[in-house]
Amino acid sequence: MEYIKLAEELEKTTSDEVEQTVKSIISDVRSGGDAAVKVYEEKFGNSVRPVRVSEEEIDHCMKTLPDNVKVLIDRVVDRVSDFAQAQLDCLSPFEKEFGEGIRMGHRIVPVEKIGAYVPGGRFPLLSSGPMVVAPAKVAGAKRIVACSPANYEGGIHPAVLYGLIRSGATDIFAIGGAQAIAAMAYGTESIPEVDVISGPGNRFVAEAKRQVFGKVGIDLIAGPSEVLVFADDTASSRKIAADLLAQAEHDPYARAILVTTSRTIAENTIKEINELLPNFSPSSPAHESWAKRGEVIYAESLEEGLEICNDYAIEHLHLHIKNSRDLMDRLTNYGSLFINEDSSVVFSDKVSGTNHTLPTQKAARYSGGLWVGSYLKVITHQEITGEGVQFLASHAEDQSEIEGLEGHKLSATVRLS
Repeated sequence: MEYIKLAEELEKTTSDEVEQTVKSIISDVRSGGDAAVKVYEEKFGNSVRPVRVSEEEIDHCMKTLPDNVKVLIDRVVDRVSDFAQAQLDCLSPFEKEFGEGIRMGHRIVPVEKIGAYVPGGRFPLLSSGPMVVAPAKVAGAKRIVACSPANYEGGIHPAVLYGLIRSGATDIFAIGGAQAIAAMAYGTESIPEVDVISGPGNRFVAEAKRQVFGKVGIDLIAGPSEVLVFADDTASSRKIAADLLAQAEHDPYARAILVTTSRTIAENTIKEINELLPNFSPSSPAHESWAKRGEVIYAESLEEGLEICNDYAIEHLHLHIKNSRDLMDRLTNYGSLFINEDSSVVFSDKVSGTNHTLPTQKAARYSGGLWVGSYLKVITHQEITGEGVQFLASHAEDQSEIEGLEGHKLSATVRLS
């Protein structure tokens, strides 16, 4: 393994200052409700509008958003919903007998109230709302509260708003940042308290989700975008360069990494990026992302390359390798896998149907991404009768005696014949 381009030392995405700022925001919103939310909206978002998106705003959006944009968003909603439904169809409740008189099983029940955070960001990302909201709708959530910053002409960008409406959001609020997470976690006079909060966001949003976890559930804490392209000597350096830069433009902290078994591909990809990058807008995050966090790694063998991929546990793992499907079973740590060079990560970012809210910062070692199951509870039940009571009570009585638990023993003993 050899670093042909090595990233600078990676900075912590959450500093002590961010942690303390978020802690203060959550405390203020928890005690101050709507008034505190409005203070922070004015401070961080320059917004003085009502927090709830009105029916008039929704009606105006539905009437004025161009039809061609609606078609694109409708397609995203349909594809994300279809994939979520297919995942849901794979999940089954069950009940069976585990010995005479012992019946046990589980049910699959939707979480009732969902908080969906949809970032405003530098660009209006048309897929972000459907990715977070549509699976909740498919899961059967009764209430879906969506928050997105009011950073477009005093409100939510019409395309983002339309996506939230079409995906099934029941309540929409034009607020962002840690104050939005706090408001959904604890509730205010206007904003309902929810059970689970999901969706990506900046480091303040991610830190707020971390701090409210326990009071509410969360999907995952997602950091800046990551992509690792694994390539052999059959790959196209041009396509690799394009795929790396596509993720690098998400954020200055994004990570774009190439691992290849070919020195030629490594060198040619760097040349391609050096040719393509000057054509990007000077304000594009891709410049800083590639310069400071981009990496190119030469692997001496396919086996070493596979080890590197599993060790990085990357958000997006893209295989630019001949017969890449043959490698699937040997790759275990990734948020989402893209098989063959033409399965662009961009397709998943936009419209293919798999979710683009995925684990980063090596969280793929123990977690997958947002999916319909993020909004479901698998809850168990049991019914003990007849001989089952006698068998389990006898065991529980003996075990409780050893453990010194008098109440447990009593509860078992009173059921013995």
